[in-house]
Amino acid sequence: MTAAPKFLVAAALVAAATGFAARAQAQDYPVKEITAVCPFAAGTGADITVRYFSAKLADVLGKPVIVLNKPGATGNIASETVARAKPDGYTISITPASSTMAAAPYLYKRLPFDPIKDFTPVTTLASLPFVLIVDGKKPINSVADLIAHLKARNGGFYGGSNNTGIVAAELFKAAIKLDSQRVSYRNIADSVNDMVGGHTDFTFTDATWVVEQAKAGRIRALAVTSAKRSAVLPDVPTLAEEGFPGIELTPWWGVFLPAGAPKPIVDKLASSFDRILAMPETTEFLTRLANEPMPGTPDSLRELLAREVKRWGELIALAKIEPQ
Repeated sequence: MTAAPKFLVAAALVAAATGFAARAQAQDYPVKEITAVCPFAAGTGADITVRYFSAKLADVLGKPVIVLNKPGATGNIASETVARAKPDGYTISITPASSTMAAAPYLYKRLPFDPIKDFTPVTTLASLPFVLIVDGKKPINSVADLIAHLKARNGGFYGGSNNTGIVAAELFKAAIKLDSQRVSYRNIADSVNDMVGGHTDFTFTDATWVVEQAKAGRIRALAVTSAKRSAVLPDVPTLAEEGFPGIELTPWWGVFLPAGAPKPIVDKLASSFDRILAMPETTEFLTRLANEPMPGTPDSLRELLAREVKRWGELIALAKIEPQ
């Protein structure tokens, strides 16, 4: 039996050493604080969700997890921040990825990151409906009332502060055959402030943010974008029930690392989030905010993202949205 060439032996030793180093790195990980990048402003529904999971991750891993809010460009600034970070597990993205990653390539001509190539998938966390909302003071109590209101205003205006909301609004416009004009906002709070101030007529936003605002009477929820009604908004019909079955959107949350993150660290984070999702208090937290737990794996998230990138391309084409 001939001996293996020296260069092959050397390569094997390097590979073995590298694998050992990666495993050792994962065993020690984390040795310092982790930064969780949130794509929207403090106080938003996204921020509430990121802060909950960050606090639980800190408990599980035994190191602080600091939330860094990077709002702007409907999530692009935060996503770019993570994509450009060192892939060592200390900068993570906890994000409504169906919006910030799957939809983003079709909404911008020059996206500063590639949602497939620039990230390492970790796991999914939750899914949630979006909600069609109006000013709580206006006598608009149904989708039919809103359509009549918009017709009287030659289509009126809607507020757009995130990708999913913009796509939902554009699909709604197409379905009712009215040309409501978009007014863009940095965050949902600014959008709603203008709506209750009479500057816009409606918006779509995530159910997490809607629940307390609706209870307070500041806004009124007219319909949800999911296939079924939300457990925490049981009196709010689906858009399909209101006669618009083509606007079914159920966004989802995912966790990502920069591309090239070591697999042992990816797996350790994935198992940590599995533990968090199995906690009764997490189910209670998600249910209270109109979310449903959505556990996953790095592989299932990779496959989901690929499918969703294709689907959102089809939805955005259907909505006839031109990239900015």
